[in-house]
Amino acid sequence: MIDALLLLATNFAGLLGVILILWGLSVVIRDVSFIDAFWAFGMVLLAWGTWWQVGVAAAHAKLLLGLTTLWGLRLGIHLTIRWASHGEDPRYRKILAGTMEKRKWSWAKTALLMVFVTQAPLLFVTCLPAQIGIWASATGAGQEVGISGWIGVAAALAGIAFESIGDAQLDAFRKNPANRGRVLDTGLWRYTRHPNYFGDALAWWGIWLVVLDLGWAPALASLIGPVFLTFTLTRWSGKALLEKGLHKTRPDYAAYVQRTSGFIPWPPKAR
Repeated sequence: MIDALLLLATNFAGLLGVILILWGLSVVIRDVSFIDAFWAFGMVLLAWGTWWQVGVAAAHAKLLLGLTTLWGLRLGIHLTIRWASHGEDPRYRKILAGTMEKRKWSWAKTALLMVFVTQAPLLFVTCLPAQIGIWASATGAGQEVGISGWIGVAAALAGIAFESIGDAQLDAFRKNPANRGRVLDTGLWRYTRHPNYFGDALAWWGIWLVVLDLGWAPALASLIGPVFLTFTLTRWSGKALLEKGLHKTRPDYAAYVQRTSGFIPWPPKAR
């Protein structure tokens, strides 16, 4: 069986190659926003790349590959459609413009160093549960899926369903001109301000539980994946950054924050 470090190094090299191709495309179209969609597609590529190198048919590997593919294709297609419909993301435009002004870099250099090169290691680390889990499953090809594994599958599917429903509700809300400037506080958005982010985290914690079913060694080696993703969604570039802007553009958002859970779904407080 291929050595784990060699497998991960091969995966990272392949990911970096794809990232550089996408950077070249961004230079041509002068837009880096599609990197958000590739975040999901990239994890699918890493999972399939691992599968291709290991060539294992164990139950855990099939579950990890299937869950990662389902999650990644659903989210990647959703974000690609959103990018095609709405164009360049103002967040990236602001980041690039600020860095170019401060450091006197060209657009191409700024896009490479501030967006694409930084995304590769973060994407790679987040996807460690799928990569390490598929590799580890090769050591126990006949191992049956245990309670932790099935709980993980249920959690991952629930997370994918939760974020899918949340995204659909948000899309429908935005398409209605009467909702311009208003806050979505119905459906799943009544119970959490970020059902899409919560579903994302739940899906990857579920995938990690499938890895845990293979043993503590692969589980601990890949734990940084869901931990980092949860931190990103709640404290760094997800919830924190998004809400900073919403407070400025949505007059009713402060009241929404007061009554609605910030991440984990929970019944809203009385108004």
